Amino acid sequence: MTSTPQTPPAALEDTARIARDLIRFDTSNFGEGRSNGETDAAEYVAAELERLGLTPELIDSDPGRTSVIARVPGRDMSKGALVVHGHTDVVPAIAADWSVDPFGGEIKDGMLWGRGAVDMKNMDAMILTSLDAILATGRQPERELIIAFFADEEAGGVRGSHYLVDNRPDLFAGATEAISEVGGYSIDLDGKRAYLIQTGEKALIWITLRARGTAGHGSQINHDNAVTRLAGAVARIGSQEWPLHLTNTTRQLLDGVARILGKNPQHITPDELAIATGTASRFISASLRNTANPTGLTAGYKHNVIPDMAEALLDVRVLPGQEEAVIERIRELAGPGIEVLIPHQDIGLETPFDGPLIDAMIASLMVHDPGAEVLPYLLSAGTDNKALSKLGITGYGFAPLQLPPTLDFPAMFHGVDERVPLDALVFGKQVLTDLLLRY
Repeated sequence: MTSTPQTPPAALEDTARIARDLIRFDTSNFGEGRSNGETDAAEYVAAELERLGLTPELIDSDPGRTSVIARVPGRDMSKGALVVHGHTDVVPAIAADWSVDPFGGEIKDGMLWGRGAVDMKNMDAMILTSLDAILATGRQPERELIIAFFADEEAGGVRGSHYLVDNRPDLFAGATEAISEVGGYSIDLDGKRAYLIQTGEKALIWITLRARGTAGHGSQINHDNAVTRLAGAVARIGSQEWPLHLTNTTRQLLDGVARILGKNPQHITPDELAIATGTASRFISASLRNTANPTGLTAGYKHNVIPDMAEALLDVRVLPGQEEAVIERIRELAGPGIEVLIPHQDIGLETPFDGPLIDAMIASLMVHDPGAEVLPYLLSAGTDNKALSKLGITGYGFAPLQLPPTLDFPAMFHGVDERVPLDALVFGKQVLTDLLLRY
């Protein structure tokens, strides 16, 4: 790995400094309960909240799996509280694949590099510095805020947001809405900047396929080979062409994209419109249909031994309301002799693109980027808003970033050389500060 830091740490704006510090905590979450833990990062965040005069509470679901919650009084306490949340865990990074140390928090080319730079230690830092900008000047947010930094989001939030919602719902008493990742970032539509506010997200279904067979010597004929049976199931599911299905959110998004690009929706397909959004199509194309991607294979222990069992992992993302139909189709594709196990499942969400909070988000963006377009979209992944929805809290994705057209932002999520422009962090802090004072 080679890198050339270009900005001395002392020169960093506070949002970049805090994001850099958080990146340097290796909070890798491997799933299935295996994690480096979030406690060190949580204690750092708690210290920042205490510096602002707040009283954070640290809650462990398991040793090392720490979430942080704090309340901020609002100017108008008659209004429902707003949950502003992030997560401090990250997916693992293979250092040899990166051009920089993934946990070094390096600055080069005007960007902050490292695992978590966009998912989502950038937003964690924006939350803290937005609060600082408000409280340090003797002001209050418009309404009460519940500030949350969750553990375990990258493994479905079982040891983070879901644990707190199930065991400490009192922490969220009075909350009606929430904001977090992944929305508020800009895309380029043929030279026109537009911001995507996340008003929905797919359901999450993690499936394990298990095939059983007869163990034997690798040199023998075996018509009951678990690996062969599993491979057929994986191939059928992985090559499945799921049909197009537009939700209200995606219809509204594509209509807006067509209008901005000067396209007639009657003469261009939804897939073509999604591709026309450029790098954003990584997210948008996947929101037009269900997906089921094989992500792991496990079988055998020696070249010349046929194993009696083989397993595969599937990451299945389903449009809201289609969960049961998709699970049934996967069972059909898997075929006889394949167990379909569901170790984790979570709901899909979709919220109308209107109302006072949406209006406030748009207004805050317009203050800092007049004339830009703002559109809704449905996230193909998921967030901790799923857990909060169990308490009747309506969640949105709003981590505002003004990005250069050349940056493939969706590729940064769980990707190699994850990075975010420094000026985008400053923009995000300013917009978020405006929103918290406005709404």
